[in-house]
Amino acid sequence: MVKKIPNPVDVHVGGRVRMRRILIGLSQEKLGDQLGLTFQQVQKYEKGSNRISASRLWQMARILGVPVAFFFDDIPDTPSESSQPGFGESAGETALMDFLSSTEGFQLNRAFSQIEQPNVRRKLVELAKALADN
Repeated sequence: MVKKIPNPVDVHVGGRVRMRRILIGLSQEKLGDQLGLTFQQVQKYEKGSNRISASRLWQMARILGVPVAFFFDDIPDTPSESSQPGFGESAGETALMDFLSSTEGFQLNRAFSQIEQPNVRRKLVELAKALADN
């Protein structure tokens, strides 16, 4: 059996759904409940393995408090001919997006952005670099 590769647009839109859902602190189960779906269906949407219909995307936008266009932000106009799924991002960009899409990445980003003092943020970055070197 041939494994079907998800369309990069579906993966991107699903990733944006996941990002927004986590950012507002909504679980897959609670989003599914509001959509009348199981959390497994929400997982499939977020991975891009199932496409999201226009009406379902509109519902999600309302629940997540964003315009529908939010889900399409940052999609290149024309992916390069040689691109892999993910629109030809470099390995570093892909790793960064994977991290930012993770629960830990969102939590770290949210907490970091709430630190108001620039010198404290700088020291935290220095600490993270020092820990990464060990």
